[in-house]
Amino acid sequence: MSTKPSPPLGIGRRRQTAAEEALDANALELFARIAQAGSFAQAARDLGLTRAAISRRIAAIEAAVGLTLFARSTRSLGLTEAGRRLHTRARAVRDAAESARLALRHTRDQLDGTLRISATASFGRHVLAPLLARFQAQHPAVRYELFFTDRRVDLLREGVDIAFRLTSTPPDAWVAQPVLQFEVRAYGANSTAALQRPLDLANLPILLLGQGEEPFASQWQHHDGRRDHVILQAAAWGSDLDGLVALARHGAGVVVAPDFAVEPVLGLERGAMPEAHGTPALRNLLPGWQLLMGLHTVQALTLPLPAGSETARALVRFVRDSLQQRG
Repeated sequence: MSTKPSPPLGIGRRRQTAAEEALDANALELFARIAQAGSFAQAARDLGLTRAAISRRIAAIEAAVGLTLFARSTRSLGLTEAGRRLHTRARAVRDAAESARLALRHTRDQLDGTLRISATASFGRHVLAPLLARFQAQHPAVRYELFFTDRRVDLLREGVDIAFRLTSTPPDAWVAQPVLQFEVRAYGANSTAALQRPLDLANLPILLLGQGEEPFASQWQHHDGRRDHVILQAAAWGSDLDGLVALARHGAGVVVAPDFAVEPVLGLERGAMPEAHGTPALRNLLPGWQLLMGLHTVQALTLPLPAGSETARALVRFVRDSLQQRG
């Protein structure tokens, strides 16, 4: 009795169409998460991917199925009729995947590994350091290698996991997550009288971060929209912002600095640094005014998955949420 030989592995199985491959579980979950986020940029931050990667994935899905799923405009991202129909099923896939991840996460209650962290010196010392201590108390197996410096760190060459930078143009190859909004203000010793407007700074010794030997053309804006243009002449300058703040506290002049480098952080009242060891406190000399610098956000930069670690992403979420709660 003869029998037919078994076909080679894979023969006889129906090949998936491009549309079926495009709508696998991963693609459906991605689609649901982008719809939930409301924008490609926010979805990229939530998922640890670049915005370009998100755009490519969605374009591939739409091309494969032959339907437009998202209605794009310059201000918003919505779903087309086809997108709404797909979203109902995609949410079920997303919820199932999230439940599975939560079940696995319960078996691992501690993060671990060594994180190489870069931050500007003042942000690192005054804002980040206390948050790192709190995070490590929750996850004792996590260790840190810290680079608190105003030097421009080469993130890839120096193997940095997280970089906290004051930037409005983060590198395209990194995932950027805004963690803190700040203002640059004028601070003087507590005994210094408040000023009426930024033009009054022209007659005072100014302490400036960076190369301040040449006169600095500054532009200030009040919360009500008024603006002042002032030429500032530095009495002292350099790369050590904390040193300039110390000079201001001892009455050597007015320091122009981000609020997080001068004011108390994490739950203390803003407005003046507390007296310490008899050293005078600082006060904001121009209430309601800020220096317009083109930079007002500290961003946390991490590598996109799979290169970026889950521990790094967890720390960024912790820092972001802690600073949002601080208000």
